[in-house]
Amino acid sequence: MVSDSAAEEPSIPYDIPTSARAYGWMLGGKDNYEVDRNFLLSTLPHFPECVDIARQNREFLYRAVRHLTREAGIRQFLDMGCGLPTDDNVHQVARRFVPDARVVYVDIDPIVLAHGRALLADDASTAVITADMRDQEAVLAHPDVARLIDFDEPVAVLFLSVVHHLTDADDPRRVLRTVLDRAAPGSLLGLSQVVADDPARGAAMTAHISGSGVPWQTRTPAEVDALLDGLEPLDPGLVDLVDWRPDPEQPALAPVHDELRPYLGATDAKTGIYEYGGVLRKP
Repeated sequence: MVSDSAAEEPSIPYDIPTSARAYGWMLGGKDNYEVDRNFLLSTLPHFPECVDIARQNREFLYRAVRHLTREAGIRQFLDMGCGLPTDDNVHQVARRFVPDARVVYVDIDPIVLAHGRALLADDASTAVITADMRDQEAVLAHPDVARLIDFDEPVAVLFLSVVHHLTDADDPRRVLRTVLDRAAPGSLLGLSQVVADDPARGAAMTAHISGSGVPWQTRTPAEVDALLDGLEPLDPGLVDLVDWRPDPEQPALAPVHDELRPYLGATDAKTGIYEYGGVLRKP
């Protein structure tokens, strides 16, 4: 269910791309505009890895949520910056293994809210709320979070392929840790971020994407690690997502659109730009 009123919804931006719509297009989705497609088609010649990265992150979501439910015993999830619904959303994956899983999705894109409302209208155990993931206090104060999330029990907090949308000015360490700081021991953080081994190429990527109106900061793996001290990475640690418990038998993603097909496989060249992340435990 979705409780936000229409008056609270932000207006749909048609003149600048949004990360949710661009990401959805790379996953085979159709809910995007020309401005989103043009943004990607101008970005990919410089950073062709982006299509693989988006799809590898979505595959990681399945494996991470499967582990969190089946092996870690998690029954409740907060998915920050969740993006547009597609196949195998968090609640759908979780309920394959835990039928009573509870999920709160958080996003600021009004199209995400609209689709969430349609998808979850009759689902009392799942909610989509309109909130900026940078404002963690507002997330925690939301009535649907209070209704569905019990912080006396372990919770999984997901920041999947959104940490690069947190610039240093947003205090990403605070954003990533606010919920965990209040959660029970044994709670887990799943996250991923686009990284560059070469800081100069990472800076060029940051300039290009942020210059298009999408908040962005490419980091090095070491810079991501520095945000997470004190948390315990689960095996195999923080890695290129393709190396996090790979499973060739997991469900396939939707086919990529024809315009993006030439960029499939770009990460095979090991250019030093990839999605980095994993799952960490609060002691």
